[in-house]
Amino acid sequence: MKTFTLPQTDVRASSIVLGQMRIMDLDDEQLRTLVGTALDAGVNVIDHADIYGGERHACERRFGEAIRFSPAERENVLIQSKVGIREGYFDFSAEHIMRTVDESLEALGTEYLDVLLLHRPDTLVEPDEVATAFSELHNRGKVRHFGVSNHTPGQVELLKSVVAQPLIINQVQLSVTHAPIIASGIAANMVGLDQSIDRDNGMLDYARLNGITLQAWSPFQKAFFDGVFIGDRENFADLNDVLDALAEKYGVTPTGIATAWITRHPANIQVVLGTTTPSRVAESAAGSDVHLTREEYYRIFTAAGHTLP
Repeated sequence: MKTFTLPQTDVRASSIVLGQMRIMDLDDEQLRTLVGTALDAGVNVIDHADIYGGERHACERRFGEAIRFSPAERENVLIQSKVGIREGYFDFSAEHIMRTVDESLEALGTEYLDVLLLHRPDTLVEPDEVATAFSELHNRGKVRHFGVSNHTPGQVELLKSVVAQPLIINQVQLSVTHAPIIASGIAANMVGLDQSIDRDNGMLDYARLNGITLQAWSPFQKAFFDGVFIGDRENFADLNDVLDALAEKYGVTPTGIATAWITRHPANIQVVLGTTTPSRVAESAAGSDVHLTREEYYRIFTAAGHTLP
C-alpha cells in the first residue's frame, strides 16, 4: 500500500481511503469484513459524512454500531467526516458545524475526528463563523485536522484569511474519464478545445503549492454518477483495452490500474473508494503500489478520450 505524510502534518496516510457512503445495506459481519480487508491491505483512512445513508448520520451510526476500535487501534486509524449539506441548502454557520460534529462523534462512537471537511461550498459563508467553529472544535480535542471538499482555490483562500488551523485536504471528483483538474492544464490556451476550459481555477497546482492533499471521489465513474467505465466497452473500448493490457503486465486488475493512474501523480492524490465489496478494496490497494511509466500514464489519459495538443 502506498503511503505518504499528509502535508502540514506529521500524519502518515494511505493512498486509498475507504468511503462509507453505501454501507447501510451491510450487516455487522459484512461491514466488519469490509473494514478488516481494508485495514489488512494497509488502508488507514475512513471517510464519512453526516448526510450519508438517507437520514442524517445514518451511515456513521451504522459504522459505530458494527465497528469498535480499541484505543490503540483508534490511534492508527484516521476517521474523517464532512459537514455543511442540509436538506435544500448549505450551512457553514458555527452553530451547525459544532452541533453536527457532536452528533457525528456520538454516532461513530469516537471521541474525536481526525479530519473534518466542509462538504460543498456555501456561498453565504461567513469565514469568521467557520474560524470560530474550527477553533472551538480543535481546542476541545474534538477535531484534529481540517479541510474542505469541492472547493476552488479562491474559496479556500477566503477561509484561510481567518481560519487559524491549516486546511490540509480538498476532496474533489476525479477519475481518468472525469479529469478536468488535470486535463485543462494539459490543453491550456487551446482555443476551441473544450478540454482547455479551466473549470476550477487551477485547483491541482494550487493544492501542490499550498500543501493541500486532493482526495478523488468517484474514481471509477464515467462522469457524474452515470456508471463506471471499467468494463464499459460500448463507450470506452480503447480505455478498457489499455487497462486490461497494463493489468496483465503488472499482475493487478483493471480496477488496480485505474487506481494507479490517480496515485501515480506526484501530488499524492488519494483515492476514495465507494465500494462495499472487499475484493475491490484489495484490488485498489494493490494498484496503489503500481508506478506507471510516463508513457503508460499518458496512454491511459488519451485512451480515455483526452487530447494531447
